[in-house]
Amino acid sequence: MTVITPDLNARLIGRQENQSVGFSLSSLHQIRYTDFSFSSQASSQQHAPYPPQNASLGLTPTVDVDVPITTVFLVLFMLGAIAHMTIFQVNKRRGHKFIMSAMMFGFCISRITTCVMRIVWATRPNHVPIAIAAQIFVAAGVVLLFVINLIFAQRIVRASHPNSGWHPIFSKFFVFLYVWVVITLIMLITVLVQSFYTLNKNTLRIDHDLQLYGQTVYVVVAFLPILLVLGGLVIPRNTRVEKFGSGRFRYKIYILLLSAVLLTLGAAFRVGVNYKSPRPRNDPAWYHSKACFYIFNFVVELAVIGLYILVRVDLRFYVPNGSRRAGDYSGRNLPEKKISDESLRTTVGEEVTSGLGRIISEGTIFDEAPEEGMEHEAEHELSERKKNGLTSDGENAV
Repeated sequence: MTVITPDLNARLIGRQENQSVGFSLSSLHQIRYTDFSFSSQASSQQHAPYPPQNASLGLTPTVDVDVPITTVFLVLFMLGAIAHMTIFQVNKRRGHKFIMSAMMFGFCISRITTCVMRIVWATRPNHVPIAIAAQIFVAAGVVLLFVINLIFAQRIVRASHPNSGWHPIFSKFFVFLYVWVVITLIMLITVLVQSFYTLNKNTLRIDHDLQLYGQTVYVVVAFLPILLVLGGLVIPRNTRVEKFGSGRFRYKIYILLLSAVLLTLGAAFRVGVNYKSPRPRNDPAWYHSKACFYIFNFVVELAVIGLYILVRVDLRFYVPNGSRRAGDYSGRNLPEKKISDESLRTTVGEEVTSGLGRIISEGTIFDEAPEEGMEHEAEHELSERKKNGLTSDGENAV
């Protein structure tokens, strides 16, 4: 039997206190370490770039749905790029410079890149930088089509209203439009990237407002060719329409109006989606669907690209290089040239005008008929010269 003395009792009490203190310190250390681990794990999941919290047009692409569809569009845009570059190179070798074919080739290349990035995003849905790159290419590519339609609209206005169309103010207005579009594009890309790198609600609100502004500008620019062409038709003309390119003038108007309506439809739908109240990613609306994304982006754009190939805008909207004033489109400002008897005998579809340097024969498939009386006029002039015993220079034949 052990006798508990006062010294032994004090030792036992001290040992128990040390054990309890040791347990408390170890427990506290473990709790602090666990809390630090949890905070580190949370911070690793919430680092920039942050995944979007709201639903966007097209949603996050998936392998089973988006990859097959995007692959089809990828092939179609490749065919469009090949067609437009072929047209550009063939025309270039013939001295027929048409920069818009190269611009449409560039647009197709940008859309090919967009399709590739969307396929990659579908295979890595949680990779935020890939999602950012894919959305940037979606927003940036269509600008080229807007600019092409503005150029076509400018040529139509100059041909129908040369006094206004060639005025320096009107020309500077188009320069302003091109600069405005480029600045807006840079702004849209900047705020799009910034929205992935901040959680500040005020900054996100400002980014959203700037995106609405930029996309509204796109709608205005897409609709502007319609306004210019219809305005040119309503305002009375005091001069005859100056022909340029091949084909009837009215068909140029129809082609431009159709393409502008398609591009305006796509731009208006995209901005309309963003004007709606934001929806969470797990509760999207019908207008966020993948079908709406492909229809109002790729389908609309392919329709315009295909239309431009089918109707050969490189022939219809061609103007001579260096055109600077009224009369340059038709070539009447060029010095008059002597016309030989052989040049007066023209085939159907070729225009006979003194000093005209344009070649229209390639576009005869788009013309219904030559200008009325043109061929008979040439034959009559030739017969009159021979009847009066004159040469092509107007001198008496020896």
